[in-house]
Amino acid sequence: MPTLTIDGKPCDFDGKKSILQVALDNKIEIPHYCYHPGMSVVASCRICLAEISQPNPRSGELELVPKLVPTCQTPAVDGMQVHLSSPKSVQNQKSVMEYLLINHPLDCPVCDQAGECSLQDYSYKYGRGSSRFEENKIKQPKKDLGPNVLLYSDRCIMCSRCVRFTREVTGTHEIGIFGRGSAEQIDVFPGKPLDNELSANVVDICPVGALLDKDFLMTMRVWNLKRTASIDGITASGDNISIETNEGRIYRVKPRTNMEVNQWWTSDEIRYGWKFVHDENRLRSPMKPAANNAGLEECDWNEAYAAVKAGLEAVVTRQGHGSIGLMVSPMLPCEEAYLLAKLAVAIDPDAALAVGPIPMKGQDKTFPGGYTIYAEKCPNSRGVRRALGQLTENVLSFEELLAKQRSLQGLILTGNYPTQWVTPDVASLASGRFTVLIDTLPSDLMPAVDVLLPGATWAEKSGTFENARGLLQAFDAAIPVIELAKNEGQIALDLLAVMGKADRRAYNAPVVRQELGDAFVTDLQLPDAVDARYSDVQYIEL
Repeated sequence: MPTLTIDGKPCDFDGKKSILQVALDNKIEIPHYCYHPGMSVVASCRICLAEISQPNPRSGELELVPKLVPTCQTPAVDGMQVHLSSPKSVQNQKSVMEYLLINHPLDCPVCDQAGECSLQDYSYKYGRGSSRFEENKIKQPKKDLGPNVLLYSDRCIMCSRCVRFTREVTGTHEIGIFGRGSAEQIDVFPGKPLDNELSANVVDICPVGALLDKDFLMTMRVWNLKRTASIDGITASGDNISIETNEGRIYRVKPRTNMEVNQWWTSDEIRYGWKFVHDENRLRSPMKPAANNAGLEECDWNEAYAAVKAGLEAVVTRQGHGSIGLMVSPMLPCEEAYLLAKLAVAIDPDAALAVGPIPMKGQDKTFPGGYTIYAEKCPNSRGVRRALGQLTENVLSFEELLAKQRSLQGLILTGNYPTQWVTPDVASLASGRFTVLIDTLPSDLMPAVDVLLPGATWAEKSGTFENARGLLQAFDAAIPVIELAKNEGQIALDLLAVMGKADRRAYNAPVVRQELGDAFVTDLQLPDAVDARYSDVQYIEL
């Protein structure tokens, strides 16, 4: 295997890679701004320049290359030596940082990028301790690029990442470079706002605070946010995401790199689609029929569980086996679908198990960069079907459940959709039969049900989703379940205990996965550890 040496450390590599790629693969930091692994290499920022020695192809002797080379663009060669700490390399790093900061505003205290800014980090690590610039800084305007992104032009270092993103990844070409010299600016073309479906990714790839997210603007300091590895909970893409929270509240969602699924990107639909988690109308308390038949009234969980037990057992006693149906929402993880199915089968061994309505919008769309937006707007229709298949060979679709509804006198329905999901077909299921609804948001179905149990959103639970490509991916809970509500897995376990079918226990996704079978263990993709933010400031006790 070919090997090069970076500041005395041997680094193996395969195939054709640049020096910078080899360094990053070996956890060695080479400062860089314009380079991004998902886009073309332009070698324009020049801070990654380094001094190298490489074998002469004729004599085989190691020779020092007389000029600094861009490590992002220079191919790695077997036997090469890279000198990042040589006087010439260090002097270049300091010079580039000095040039970049000449006109950069000193507004770190009010910049949203503070705390995760490459310009801050590299200035501290590779820049000068003081500025020699004594002239007036050039001022640039603030611009509105589109529905999601603001541009602070005077912070821009012209790395051109955003320009290449709209050309190479989305193919929409909204952003360009205009002007020359000190008047050079990033901007959108006239009459063409930055409004493609992946637009906010330019905020993620901007190495400084030039491109900012309007939704996150001035809301929270990033060092106060806790990152949790999660999976897209509203579409079938299975995008790997980080949910960033503080004190039980979500503040933003950002993509995690997964080359098999979403590469480095995520859609704006996923990035901003979590708002229903904190909807002020979230269902918070169980409800059962009022004593005077005047609709539903709030009750505690024990009363709600007793009502569910009495109602479903009465149906089976009166109608016999095959009279209970379960509709599991494709918004739920595999583990909770399995536990709900165990509950239904424990009550009625011949219970009908079905997958709930699968929302569709438009058609699948693949961008030039390879990212795909799926028309299926639920995260786990395949996983729910697979989980239910552990308990029956005849998993019904929603349409098949509708066709069978006359034989069903008791139903357990689950919602958990981020938007209104009740259609006339869904409403017909709850009509004239004992119905238990587990949901997170108010719906038109509520007046027709007999017992209402408040559930939890995907951000409040852990579990497994199977995406449109059949990949099983685990995710963790980012925030606690909203007060008085419970996740659907815990509700199923509690009801099994109330009905005397199992001992009472807490919901634990990994334990349930073991029950589900080998496929949910061996084929499962677990989340990588999310990089923790760190500070190299030393604290001492006074």
